[in-house]
Amino acid sequence: MSGLEQLAVLAAGLGAGVLTSTVGVASLLSFPVLVAVGLPPVVANVSNTIGMTPAGLSGSFGYREELREHPRVTATVIATCAVGSVLGAVLLLALPSSVFEAVVPWLILGTCLLVGAQPTISRRLRRRHPEGEEPAARTRMSPITTGFSTAVGAYGGYFGAGSGVMMVAVLGFGLDLELRVVNGLKTLAILSGNLIAALIFVAVAEVDWRAVALLAAGSVVGGYVGARVGRRLPPTLFRVLVVLAGSTAAVTMLT
Repeated sequence: MSGLEQLAVLAAGLGAGVLTSTVGVASLLSFPVLVAVGLPPVVANVSNTIGMTPAGLSGSFGYREELREHPRVTATVIATCAVGSVLGAVLLLALPSSVFEAVVPWLILGTCLLVGAQPTISRRLRRRHPEGEEPAARTRMSPITTGFSTAVGAYGGYFGAGSGVMMVAVLGFGLDLELRVVNGLKTLAILSGNLIAALIFVAVAEVDWRAVALLAAGSVVGGYVGARVGRRLPPTLFRVLVVLAGSTAAVTMLT
């Protein structure tokens, strides 16, 4: 890589780190940059996963107060995404990269729509309860929510683009938590999935360590900065940004 290309990868790591801790579409910024500077797609995907792991670490540290509020949910998110990412990493190494190309954009787009519509859908579901009876707040993950969380972890280990958006949708529908807490859990989910997948990739896959170092240097700063921004975003603005970012990503992948 030339000096300008290295600078581009460093900048991509910084920007993707911010996105990791806010709207959750980081790989759709960093991955294309790695391919553009000459890395083969699978090497770029592997190097991107390893290089973006520090963003999840610094972002989760930035959300540490939110993550302490519901320790059982936090532990479940870590476990499910770690288990799922093992499956996703194995699929990445065993299957051609074209397997999900036709499905992923529509999956991301559909998830964005769910994130945007979640408050309205949740209000309508609450109206089905008898009048005067307030449903108990859901602060523990049900088996269904746990299963979907594991599936998002698997997707994150395989490709990862838009996995944060998907986790926001899963946690938003499955739990009654403040959005700032959901955002922190989403960032932790990305970290958990990336960390396990990265350990597998380091052992068995081809890695471009120069790209990893540049991404890591940028992403560790961006992840923390993004957390400081993300925990202060008004819920409505956060949902709008998630929908816009995810929709843009989906359309970009379709063209």
